[in-house]
Amino acid sequence: MVEAAENDKLIRVTGAEAKRLKREALGVPDRAKHQQRVAVPMRRRTPEADTRQRVYRYRCYPTPTQAEQLIKTFGACRWTYNEGLALRDKAWREHRVSLGFAESCRALTGWRNAEGTRWLKDVSSTVLQQALRHLDTAFGRFFKGATKHPKRKKKNRSRDSATYVRTGFRWVEDPERPGTGLIALAKQSGPLRIRWSRPLPTGVRPVKLTVSRDRAGRFFVSVLVEERIEPLPPVFLRDGGAPKAVGLDLGLAALVTLDDGEKVDHPRLLKKYGAKLAQLQRSLHRKKKGSKNREKARQEIARLYALIGDVRRDALDQLTTRLVRENQVLVAEDLSIASLVRSPKGKGRRRKAGLNRAILDASWGELLKQLLYKCAWYGRTLVIVDRFFPSTRRCSACGVTGPKLDLAVRGWSCGGCGAVHDRDVNAARNLREEGTRVYELVASALPPGRAMPSVIRVSEMQDMVLTA
Repeated sequence: MVEAAENDKLIRVTGAEAKRLKREALGVPDRAKHQQRVAVPMRRRTPEADTRQRVYRYRCYPTPTQAEQLIKTFGACRWTYNEGLALRDKAWREHRVSLGFAESCRALTGWRNAEGTRWLKDVSSTVLQQALRHLDTAFGRFFKGATKHPKRKKKNRSRDSATYVRTGFRWVEDPERPGTGLIALAKQSGPLRIRWSRPLPTGVRPVKLTVSRDRAGRFFVSVLVEERIEPLPPVFLRDGGAPKAVGLDLGLAALVTLDDGEKVDHPRLLKKYGAKLAQLQRSLHRKKKGSKNREKARQEIARLYALIGDVRRDALDQLTTRLVRENQVLVAEDLSIASLVRSPKGKGRRRKAGLNRAILDASWGELLKQLLYKCAWYGRTLVIVDRFFPSTRRCSACGVTGPKLDLAVRGWSCGGCGAVHDRDVNAARNLREEGTRVYELVASALPPGRAMPSVIRVSEMQDMVLTA
């Protein structure tokens, strides 16, 4: 059966002809098992009620033999991903046939049995299937228009990682230290040596493991579990009993400014380590390509970048946890970070490049992402105000909106009431008032007994609700 669109559009081949092309032209065999049974779509595993998925990340120290096997596993996952991508692109480009996860897995069986790629048998098949699952997920996002077409993974460029499902590892909990234990991966003789910086939930079996290696050569194990996270007690104001709200103004002079005037300093880690990074980069470019000294210099740069990332993540984790614990409603502005860090062009591009570097160093996106999932965990509400809300130039005392302000203006006086404002503090107060108003509108519209949502995006709400 052939589905043809009008005006000579793309033709998609389906039915018996598609099966023939998959078998003869693409080397994808038919289903050998359960030929008489009707194919049933695989159902996703649903988590238990009142549980959430949470990832615990630990540093691990594999033995030289284990490290060699893991590096081989990373390479096999990368090769399988690229081969699956090439196969799906070829099927559509040359034959107008669509391939899915099931066909890719059947092709993987042929790759493992082929003469030139039998080395894939040294790696667990479940790990390679997960690489194809990640490819299928990437295509799903592409078809929805959320991302671009998947790209090939490159050695020394892409992240080295391998995902093990429950059939690919063995977990034995230590009865003397609940929440810790032994993790043995498939195709490895002994368990990994893991530094248990904090225990897993007692009695909970890991759902999935992801072993990764960063550019500095450090190995990590990310353990996905399903656990019940208890919400924090509600926080109310002392006088009126209303939920305690806080306005958060993200900036560069200060990383976060609260509506009470508190300012959290921007760590400026790239500036702090800029001289050291420049020295190491110059040393790297003096080394001969392919030499051991060049690899040593690259490792030193990678370790410094790893230090910067660790310090940044730790600071953001502490800040977001404190904000979520102390407040019931958190209000922030919807930022288009991708637009803010566009490549500089024309006059003033050097200044714009420095501004982009400072924005990326601040990690606003990571800060908002942490607030999103922590509010969902602990029963808080994050209100994201529309990006066109004039928080900076509106007077928080009388509500008069003034003209646009240049970034260099850090303080201004209201033309209506004469109040003198700090730019960032005034913006945080306006965000708090607007977020509180939206929160109350949503709370009044909810049916009795319905819990407040963990996130409220003003840009996605109807105008009638906002103006009610």
